[in-house]
Amino acid sequence: MSRRSGILEFAVLGLLRESPMHGYELRKRLNTSLGVFRAFSYGTLYPCLKTLVANGWLIEESGNAPEDALAASLAGRRAKIVYRLTAEGKEHFEELLSQTGPDAYEDEHFAARFAFFGQTSRDVRVRVLEGRRSRLEERLDKMRVSFARTRERLDDYTLELQRHGMESVEREVRWLNELIESERAGRDLRGSTGGPAQSSQQNNTTGATGNLPRPGDTPRTDLPDDTAT
Repeated sequence: MSRRSGILEFAVLGLLRESPMHGYELRKRLNTSLGVFRAFSYGTLYPCLKTLVANGWLIEESGNAPEDALAASLAGRRAKIVYRLTAEGKEHFEELLSQTGPDAYEDEHFAARFAFFGQTSRDVRVRVLEGRRSRLEERLDKMRVSFARTRERLDDYTLELQRHGMESVEREVRWLNELIESERAGRDLRGSTGGPAQSSQQNNTTGATGNLPRPGDTPRTDLPDDTAT
């Protein structure tokens, strides 16, 4: 399984843990709420769903009342399929949530992981944040060395672009430092003590990644509507 498909499967399982959805709802949530998927291919989601069903992590159900399904059949349209997380799927997602290896804090996967921090234990959140910070500090050191070596040979615009890249990484490191400090102090994102509140979980799963630093963001690509699924 490729890293990209693994991220998508993780996000799909996480969204379906909140509630069952049909394909169009899932595409919309992935496209608008989880910024890392703003430009994912139209043909990527459904093979992913089929794989999750084959693995026993999802089941397909008819999303229409019987009379609606009959009307759709008479009209030559397929009934909408709703995808529901199975007990095995929930267990698998919780296992994925507990992982803190490099894939948890690489650029694209970190954004998806952060979006589901409201469903993640505090100790795992801290390890993922620390891993992300360490990775960015290594990147920042390399960028500074490269900048010092090449600044005399580059034109002003290229230098400004490199400077902008370093500042973006520096801002994310500062942001991570603040998050780690809050987690260690037992505070949630609103500054109160205790475990993550339900409202905080909702905010994390529906829009947190919209504010994540994402160097090299790709522009949104509108997806065609889908009335079949």
